[in-house]
Amino acid sequence: MRIECKNLVKRFGRKIVVNNVDISVSQGEVVGLLGPNGAGKTTIFNMILGVVIPTAGKITLDNVDITRTPISRRARMGITYLQQETSVFNGIRVRENIELVLSFFTKDTVQLKRKTEKLLCEFGILELKDQYAGDLSGGEKRRLELARMMALNPSFLLLDEPFVGIDPKTVKDIQKMIRALKNRSMGIIVTDHSVEALVEVVDTLYVIHKGKIIAHGKCEDVLSDETVKEVYLGT
Repeated sequence: MRIECKNLVKRFGRKIVVNNVDISVSQGEVVGLLGPNGAGKTTIFNMILGVVIPTAGKITLDNVDITRTPISRRARMGITYLQQETSVFNGIRVRENIELVLSFFTKDTVQLKRKTEKLLCEFGILELKDQYAGDLSGGEKRRLELARMMALNPSFLLLDEPFVGIDPKTVKDIQKMIRALKNRSMGIIVTDHSVEALVEVVDTLYVIHKGKIIAHGKCEDVLSDETVKEVYLGT
């Protein structure tokens, strides 16, 4: 499967936030969107998710036009999102965060428990299963969010600045998890404004500046691009 965005434009009033952007991601590929705050990264995410409708342009999933498809239907089609802000349910236990999602797919309590523990183990938080989610560290909450998202069995995962507000060890852990998800044939789009964290995991890198893609390709090629060095890296 493949998501393709062609000639995306988004205006808010007279302001053009995203200007004629082309982006694509296939299953088994990690794509990075690099740019400073306000560059248009989150707006692009929201258009792919269906939160924001493009002013112009087209979004397809395996050549099926989903430009105006509602967010709920896109989720059922396998497109999921991890927002920048923490979204765990603080008032319930870690395992209950995942059980709540799985309960939409199965009422078999034995199967539900088995799947929950498998996800908790996969993301390294099995020993925390009976703690309240609100008591977890920032990095542990990120792991729980990823585990809960995987309960939806998605084909594509959009991660909005997943490395913000966590310690260096957890950054490494999440990078490792992203690679593992890629190896499970998941297509992943990651935004960030940290070059170091992003280049460790992506196959293809897009650099966004003032709503436009100024370079894209392999990381080493993009980061050596003269325009990128001038407007983003400051060299």
